[in-house]
Amino acid sequence: MEISVTGRKMGVTDALRSYAEEKIGNSMKAMDIDPLVAEIVLHKEKNPAIPRPAVCEVTMTAGSHIIRVEEHEEDMYAAIDVASAKVLRQLRKFKTRVVEKNTRTDAATIRTQCSEPDFDALMEELADDEIVREKDIDFKPLTEEEALVEIDLLGHDFFGYIDRDTDTFRILYRRANGGYGLLKQK
Repeated sequence: MEISVTGRKMGVTDALRSYAEEKIGNSMKAMDIDPLVAEIVLHKEKNPAIPRPAVCEVTMTAGSHIIRVEEHEEDMYAAIDVASAKVLRQLRKFKTRVVEKNTRTDAATIRTQCSEPDFDALMEELADDEIVREKDIDFKPLTEEEALVEIDLLGHDFFGYIDRDTDTFRILYRRANGGYGLLKQK
């Protein structure tokens, strides 16, 4: 179990670092998934109109699966508390759906080849017709059920994958009014 705590445009005190490592570490220990690596990024929103400016982002890697949580709260300690509870729920879901049901260990995940972008710098450079970020993605064949697990673990609104049975590209997306949609290649 490996945990790293960093601050984005802010210093992280020793007390805040140990608190984050303890809370997220306890969630990780409770599920006993190995290997599990966690990266915690803490930052504060600068806009005074934002009611919950403290942000705690947790990205975990369990084998080839990525579990991501982002929480906004009024102070950093509360954001860490809420994020650790959400991490525990996501890990429990991961363990029951993936580990205990013996799904394939080579399930597809999105692997970024770049580090976390600096969103403030990107917003300054942003133009209307400009690509601001690229990702290299390794698409591995999945079943529809495995893709549903991946979209839940990542917390994204959409997920692209290759269908294992038909060998066609598909996009699974979360619908605004609930449920999921599936775009299929003809």
